[in-house]
Amino acid sequence: MNQQFDFKPGFGSDNHSGVHPLILKSLADCNRGHAHSYGMDEVSKMALQQFYRHFGENIDVHYVFNGTAANVLCLSTLLKPFESVICSDQAHLDQDECGAPEHHLGCKIIPVPTINGKVTPETVAPYIRRRGDQHSTQLRVISIAQPTEVGTVYSLTELEALTQFARDNNLLVHMDGARLANAAVFLKCSFKELTQGVQALSFGGTKNGLFGAEAVILFDGYRSKDFKFIRKQAMQLPSKMRFLSSQFLTYLSEDLWRSIALHSLQTAKYFHEKIADIKEIRLAYPVQSNALFPFIPQEWVKPLKEVAYFYVWDEKKWMMRWMTSFDTETHQIDSFVERINNLRK
Repeated sequence: MNQQFDFKPGFGSDNHSGVHPLILKSLADCNRGHAHSYGMDEVSKMALQQFYRHFGENIDVHYVFNGTAANVLCLSTLLKPFESVICSDQAHLDQDECGAPEHHLGCKIIPVPTINGKVTPETVAPYIRRRGDQHSTQLRVISIAQPTEVGTVYSLTELEALTQFARDNNLLVHMDGARLANAAVFLKCSFKELTQGVQALSFGGTKNGLFGAEAVILFDGYRSKDFKFIRKQAMQLPSKMRFLSSQFLTYLSEDLWRSIALHSLQTAKYFHEKIADIKEIRLAYPVQSNALFPFIPQEWVKPLKEVAYFYVWDEKKWMMRWMTSFDTETHQIDSFVERINNLRK
C-alpha cells in the first residue's frame, strides 16, 4: 500500500501522537536477518542492561503490549484474589480499564477521593480495618500513578512518606508509570529515585513516543520466577521481542526519554503561559507534566475542536484536557490560542 496519511495534530492525548523518528529508526535497524524469539536475542540483552542502569540490577523486566496489561500483571504479583488495592478515584486503574483487574485477578478496587489526584497516608489510613476478618477483603496494595491522572506529580518527599506508611502497615506499592519520564524531568531526578520503596512498576513507552511497548518492572523481593507463566497465560508474551527491546534500548541508552519528556513539559508550560491572562479560563490543577485541565465556556468547545482535537474531561463543569507530546509545536498552540482570543470578541 503506497497511500500516505496526513493526520491532523491535536491536544487529545500523547497516545494520539505518532512514533518518534529515532524509535522508528531503531525498528528498521534491527529488522535484518533472523534473531531468536522471546527475549533471547542480543538486542533484548542490551536493552536489559539499560533498565539496570536506570533502576538498579535487582529487578526483573517483562514487556507487554499495553498499559492495562502492565497494571494488571503488576498487581498479579502482589495480590491474592481476596485482597484489595486502593487508588485514587480518578486513577486509570479504576476509571479506564473496563474492570480488568477485577476480572482477571478477582481482587477488589477501592477508589478514594483525593486532592490533586494524589493518594496520601491520610487517605489510606481509614481503610486499614477488619484485618483478619474473613467477611472483608484484606487491603494489600496502594496503587499510585506518577504523574497522576490529572497531571500532577508526587514529590520525592510525598513518595517517601507514602512508601514508609506502606511498610509500617504491611502494604505494598504499585506505581503506574505510563508517563514516568515526565515526572522524572519535572522533578529533575532519576527513575531509581522515583521508585524507591515501590514493589512493582508499570513503565510506559507508548505515551512517550514508542510503538506498542510497555514494561512490567518487579523490584527485589517481588521478582517472581512464575511471572513468565502468568504473562503467557495473559496472552502478553511478545514473540519477536527484539522489536520491543530495540525501542527501549534507544529510549533509555541515548536518554531519548529525557528529551521527549522535556519537550512535552516545555510545550505544556508554553501553553499555560499563553492562556494565563485569559480571564474566561481557569485551570483545575497545576501544570506539572504534559497535561492541562482548563475550565472553558461551553460554547467554545465546538469551534476550538475545529482547530485541534481535545477531550471534554467533565461535561458537567466543562473541564477540558489538553495534552502535549514529543511532536507538539509552539505554532500549533499559537493557532489554538488565537482562536480562543477570537472567541472572546
